[in-house]
This record gives sequence, C-alpha cells and structure tokens, in this order.
Amino acid sequence: MKILLDTHIWLWMIDQPDKIAPNLRRELRNSMDELWLSPISTWEILVLARKGRIRLKREVGDWVSSATAPFLEAPLTHEITLTADKLSLPQRDPADRFLAATAKVLGLTLATADTKLLGLGDIATLANR
Repeated sequence: MKILLDTHIWLWMIDQPDKIAPNLRRELRNSMDELWLSPISTWEILVLARKGRIRLKREVGDWVSSATAPFLEAPLTHEITLTADKLSLPQRDPADRFLAATAKVLGLTLATADTKLLGLGDIATLANR
C-alpha cells in the first residue's frame, strides 16, 4: 500500500506514537508499504510552530530534515492544485484540501484520524481506529 500521512499522523509517529491505533500502526510498520509525506504537511507544521501551537525539539531546519528523511516526498503539482480547488469537502482547511487532492491524483491512501477526511468517495483513506 502507498500511504500518505496526514500531518497529525506524522507528528504522532514522532512525538506521540501511542495515539496511533494498533491497526494503523501495523500498516505504518509494514515494510511492504510506502510511506509518503506532502510538503503541505511540512508547511502546516511550520505554521503551527510559528503560532506556538506545537513546539519543535530542535532548530526548524534540522527538525524538518530529520523528520522527513524516512518518507517519500509527494510532489505538489499543478494537477494537484486544480484537483484541490475542485474538491467538495465539509471543511475549508487548505492543508486538508491539498492532502486529499494529493492522495487522489497520486493514487495514495490517506492515513488520518480526521473524520471529515474519511469516506471521501474515490479518495482512499485509512482510519486511525
């Protein structure tokens, strides 16, 4: 399976692995799976850190370099931005919109605990349950 991590899943893997449900934890540890990150998640982390909503344990550049290293980087393409603009989502969060569009365009499964992102029709999701 090719799994795109929602930003909070990525953070939990680093700082709060107990928040990840056993079924999702098994998938994330499966060596046959590919784990992907979007640069949108990095942007979202930087915004949250700047606002003081999360605290990074080291200098931002070092943290990003280390935290992104184990994952494949999902590109942010014109097709993804067009798809994000057309998505009908129950919330307006731009990061969620880009992550859902990335999963759709690249054929990835979005791992999330966000109930608003689960069951999005033709976008595959993996719930943190």
